[in-house]
Amino acid sequence: MDNLVRRLFKASCAFALTAAVAQPALAQSTRSQLKTANKLFGQENYRAALPYYEQVLAKEPNNAQALFRAGISYMTFDKEKASDYIYKAQRLKKNVAKDVEYWLGRVDHLNYNFDEAIGHFQTYNATLKPKDTRKKELAQLIQHSKNAKVQFNSPKDIFVKNLGPTINTQWSEHSPVISNDDKILLFTSRSDNMSNAPVAEDMKGKKKGKGGIAADGQYYENIYEAKRIDDENWEKPRSLSSVLNGKGHDASIQVFDNDTKLLMYRNDEDGDIFYSEKSGADWTEPKKLNNNINSKSYEGDAYITPDGLTLYFSTSKYSEDNTLDIYYSTRQPGGDWGPAKSIGNAINTAYDDDSPFLSRDGKTLYFSSRGHNTMGGYDIFKSEWDSVGRKWSRAENMGYPINTPDDDTYYRLSPDGSYAYLSSYRIGGYGEKDIYTINYIKNAIIRGRVLSQRDSTVIPGVELVFSGTQADKTALSYRDITKPVTGDYQVSVLSGRTYQVAVSKDGKNIETQEFAVPISTNDSTTITKDFYVPYVDTSGVNYAQLKPIYFDTDKYKLRPESITELDKISAVLKANPGINISIEGNCDSRNTDEYNMVLGQNRADVAYNYLKKSGVSETRMVTVSYGERRPVAANDSPENMQLNRRTDFRVITKEGEAAPVLNNPTPNSGANSTGSSSSTTTTTTAPLQPGKSKAKLPDGTKVKTKVDEDSDKVKVKTKGANDEKSKTVTKDGTIDSKAKDANGEKTKVKTDND
Repeated sequence: MDNLVRRLFKASCAFALTAAVAQPALAQSTRSQLKTANKLFGQENYRAALPYYEQVLAKEPNNAQALFRAGISYMTFDKEKASDYIYKAQRLKKNVAKDVEYWLGRVDHLNYNFDEAIGHFQTYNATLKPKDTRKKELAQLIQHSKNAKVQFNSPKDIFVKNLGPTINTQWSEHSPVISNDDKILLFTSRSDNMSNAPVAEDMKGKKKGKGGIAADGQYYENIYEAKRIDDENWEKPRSLSSVLNGKGHDASIQVFDNDTKLLMYRNDEDGDIFYSEKSGADWTEPKKLNNNINSKSYEGDAYITPDGLTLYFSTSKYSEDNTLDIYYSTRQPGGDWGPAKSIGNAINTAYDDDSPFLSRDGKTLYFSSRGHNTMGGYDIFKSEWDSVGRKWSRAENMGYPINTPDDDTYYRLSPDGSYAYLSSYRIGGYGEKDIYTINYIKNAIIRGRVLSQRDSTVIPGVELVFSGTQADKTALSYRDITKPVTGDYQVSVLSGRTYQVAVSKDGKNIETQEFAVPISTNDSTTITKDFYVPYVDTSGVNYAQLKPIYFDTDKYKLRPESITELDKISAVLKANPGINISIEGNCDSRNTDEYNMVLGQNRADVAYNYLKKSGVSETRMVTVSYGERRPVAANDSPENMQLNRRTDFRVITKEGEAAPVLNNPTPNSGANSTGSSSSTTTTTTAPLQPGKSKAKLPDGTKVKTKVDEDSDKVKVKTKGANDEKSKTVTKDGTIDSKAKDANGEKTKVKTDND
């Protein structure tokens, strides 16, 4: 049963109400209406009192007493309206009630105005005598506001969703019970057969439909069943048989034994725990659990472990001040429940501790408590089982927004544990306590391309940085760089927030855009987002004319074929003296990012040094390392990893400029700088033939070539018009080259085939 029905009016003063009650006769005088309202208010029948107060206020909108008491009656139905009424009452009459500051504190706390609540509680506390017993309650309420402020300012990334008007009404809905296949929901409601029908004044104490009227002016609690249509919708609930729903309060607790049995509450002997068995489409007459569980005191909620051997339950039997504690019992050899034992002081407090529920593996206990560091009223807590110490760990508050300043109870995990159900009084609900689902917010994959606004061409090499915050304001940052050729990017980001996306290229910001990522509560959400930016990519030609060179794993030593490619690049640079290049080192993902940044720089430097020795001015070259951050292929195979172990060469252009048209190098244009460049002059469409040959190039350079009989050794000598000389010997993939330029500066290059 909802424990609030039993104790909440007096213990925590959160009052039930509605404005939809049948209106009293208008013929009554204002004085008579106010007298009737005050009588019902004194009986704690706030639902019945409220419409009389509203009749008074319709005639006398500045009646301070009617405003004050109506405000108290609105506190769990419309917290903001309750605040307006009580504050207006105090403005009209400062001392409208001796405890007005107390109620202002209560209503401010419920409306998340925690500092103001503390101030009102302290003001009220100062009016009490030193030994007044109410000081203890005020100290607790002040601490609740302090706790709530801490939790509210450190929210979790949780998505709380109301189950909607098919399940929830203006009345209280609670105690959700889900079937093993997650398709049937049992729950408890104080509505009139799941309607929003008001309680007729002349029906009090009489039976109406399938539910009677309780002493507090509300319908008795009954158990309902709803079938799931899809992830978002439910069929209209139906009341379960009269066997389960008796004349008083009946509430759902748990289905067990493959959904064939039901634990339930019935207000017998102040409240006891029963069970019923499924019989076809109906249920058998409920039977009470034995005296080790039930007593003449209140027993309200329970949980049976999947193996059926342990029962956890809440009871006031062992409490001196009639508060609830959680106990457990194990099955005896005969099959019945044994003596109850306390779950321990890590869970139980001096206040109410209720609604136990265990995860399927039995390692996590969830429960509701008005003690510990609650935000106010009941909060949901969890505790982990210490298998070594054989005890439960210190209770941990589940935090905001699972918990609120009002009552949050009956936390129940879904069968697969991916989300949970919860009963809660919170702003934005349909009335009193509603049933909600609790989902942890998950990551979503964002993928797409970066394209030019001018012509929609893709732009490779663009860095995207997604910047946002977690619910508790902790910074989030995710990055990727668009791939060569395709311009694709992909990041996995925490969903349910707006990101600032900084788009940059070559270290220069292009622009920053906002991108809102909707909430995802599963692990498979993918969103496509293309970014159009004011940038014209001019580097495409460079990849075609200046090809990358490749490296062995964890190496930055030049391969023979890399020497050949570097000679070609040297020749291009000499044929185009007006261009400069960026030499960019890259790695696969085998090592750490920090290690790969160093390795990538080494791969850029070895190419830079070779080109410098070949005669390319160092002022025309810059180096940069991207480590593993610019893969051209996924690092999921040796072949793809080889593609990522490379050095790229990119012609540097000013933003917005078109890429220059590169002149083709003349034959042997690099021969006067290094003998290795002669490899470009001796390359022909036909294989080299054994023997000797001589040639004179248009610029006067003389070339002598000797090829051994087996064609496995090639010797090339050159002599320029200004006495530049070079000698290159290639054998079995090795290169040994010496050169002397016109100034007498010598260069040596030697490689092997490792």
